[in-house]
Amino acid sequence: MPTSIITTDDLRDFKMELLDDIKKILAKQATGSLKKYLKSSEVMEMLQISPGTLQNLRINGTLPFSKMGGIIYYDIEDIQKVMRKNRVHHITE
Repeated sequence: MPTSIITTDDLRDFKMELLDDIKKILAKQATGSLKKYLKSSEVMEMLQISPGTLQNLRINGTLPFSKMGGIIYYDIEDIQKVMRKNRVHHITE
């Protein structure tokens, strides 16, 4: 595998691209143009979980959902609320 040399200019360019991407995401969120409801496949991809895990979250009441025409939808705010509620602040071993 060939070796690439990364310069400080390359890092600066990467930083600027990354900041631009973050600004775009924040702007979308502020204007409300981000999706409010996600389908199961989108939630599984976002949380990196399996279909079975998502089903368990529904069954045990951890993650609220709506079902219309056989398609299950999840409110993005509910997902964020569950993530905040289950945040681990300190682990002691």
